[in-house]
Amino acid sequence: MEIQKYQTLIDAAKAVRKKSYAPYSKFKVGAALLCNDGEIFVGCNVENASFGLTCCAERNAIFNAIAMGKNKFRAIAVVVNSPQPCTPCGACRQVLNEFNIDDIDIIMVNIRGKTKVEITPLSELLPRSFDAKSL
Repeated sequence: MEIQKYQTLIDAAKAVRKKSYAPYSKFKVGAALLCNDGEIFVGCNVENASFGLTCCAERNAIFNAIAMGKNKFRAIAVVVNSPQPCTPCGACRQVLNEFNIDDIDIIMVNIRGKTKVEITPLSELLPRSFDAKSL
């Protein structure tokens, strides 16, 4: 089952979600990014009183990986405490798309009530995307 394949990634996203800084929305998000070489980088959302300066968990995970010299990704797990799994926001989808060689699996997990996991390729969340070929 594909979920078992990503269990370590999901567990890392669940753990980092607890470190989220979300005093305004109270909506904590954790993300764990799987690189092609198997290394995992995590990120959590960090809010700011000036809401436009807030950074999502997914982008924090990507930026952490980039800072360590990684730019080939296979999957990202996103964990939230909501009734249903949440997709990455549009900005995060666009940033993920920048590094989308083939397609990146998006693993969306909710932890409220009965945990539910959905897996979809980025191309389904960002059809007809804008990328380097668009320039």
